[in-house]
Amino acid sequence: MTLRNAQDTVDDWIKTIGVRYFGELTNMAILTEEVGELARIIARRYGEQSEKESDKNRDLGDEMADVLWVLICLANQTGIDLTEAFAKNLEKKNTRDATRHLDNEKLK
Repeated sequence: MTLRNAQDTVDDWIKTIGVRYFGELTNMAILTEEVGELARIIARRYGEQSEKESDKNRDLGDEMADVLWVLICLANQTGIDLTEAFAKNLEKKNTRDATRHLDNEKLK
């Protein structure tokens, strides 16, 4: 599935099953909540904290997909084409950061 397909799929779902988009500020709060859930699992599964029993069976991919879903909702409702935005962002990184990481002594 491409980013464009994903945006269209989410839009179709929202319009047929979800009734309507939540407001942008509500979706921003939901995105923050979803990122927090993802962060908690990563911090406990891969960091120094012990993992809560209730989190041990949480699907990391599903948590990432929750973040992606809400991000796509925000893109759709603000008129952002994520394919175009991602391509521009990649170009920026390839131009601005072409040797930045290669030259970083901390990464050697």
